Amino acid sequence: MTRHFLRDDDITPAEQAEILTLAEALKKDRWKLTPLAGPETVAVIFDKSSTRTRVSFAVGIADLGGSPLIISTASSQLGGKETPSDTARVLERQVAAIVWRTYAQAGLEEMAAGTRVPVVNALSDDFHPCQLLADLLTIREHKGEPAGLTLSFFGDGRSNMGHSYALAGATAGMHVRIAAPAGYAPDADVIADAQRIAAETGGSVTLFTDPDAAAAGADVIVTDTWVSMGKEEEKAARLRDLGAYKVTQHTMSLADPGAIFIHCLPADRGYEVDADVIDGPQSVVWDEAENRLHAQKALLVWLLRQQ
Repeated sequence: MTRHFLRDDDITPAEQAEILTLAEALKKDRWKLTPLAGPETVAVIFDKSSTRTRVSFAVGIADLGGSPLIISTASSQLGGKETPSDTARVLERQVAAIVWRTYAQAGLEEMAAGTRVPVVNALSDDFHPCQLLADLLTIREHKGEPAGLTLSFFGDGRSNMGHSYALAGATAGMHVRIAAPAGYAPDADVIADAQRIAAETGGSVTLFTDPDAAAAGADVIVTDTWVSMGKEEEKAARLRDLGAYKVTQHTMSLADPGAIFIHCLPADRGYEVDADVIDGPQSVVWDEAENRLHAQKALLVWLLRQQ
């Protein structure tokens, strides 16, 4: 049966752990598995500009023996004359999988409906599940198994990263804290889904408006850019509203002494995080960025095995 990865909860806790273990193996031996040998082609579609996503998928697909076909929607019919579902029907006859970095989650869902090849969400307005696999891999490397650890996210809780930390963290059995102003709280339906999962895994998902309380004793401190692509006109309001949620040395001092700092990048030093934190000894952001490669390779291998 064809499986897709559109949201963090499209995989079970056991499947998430399986993918992370496979990622560890592929990090130790990058060319251990070549399921795309031929080479088979994977379509990697971009509605938005990209560095980490484009590089990590292109390199990862090549590592797996395949050929990445990078498509910009600006130079294709997708989003213009052709629907996501029709595009998928065309692509599925020629590629092994479809990866799409886009805006609306609904487009991904339409593309996945009825197609016979895996569709992967490389980022949407609502979720960033591939990033969370990389983050969980990084947490495993530096802190051991994620289950039982406390992860505190600071900033825009209703962002794709806020939503994905709630879902993926709960799936991993973590205690997830989302620290955000009331007007930036995550979508209630997403939190309900995350709390349902947490009840099964022994984790928890809690919303905070007090950043100091959210930081207290945390094992992992996380933030994300306050001004995502497509929201540049909101910059002044976001800087005003989110200023109290900047990650600083004070934030880190409240966390567990062995806490790590992660950030999916790109970062705006001096806005959501101070330079002495992201460039400091507790930061593992460069390991995190590299782990996009290994986690996404593992995901593709796992999805292709479900075919």
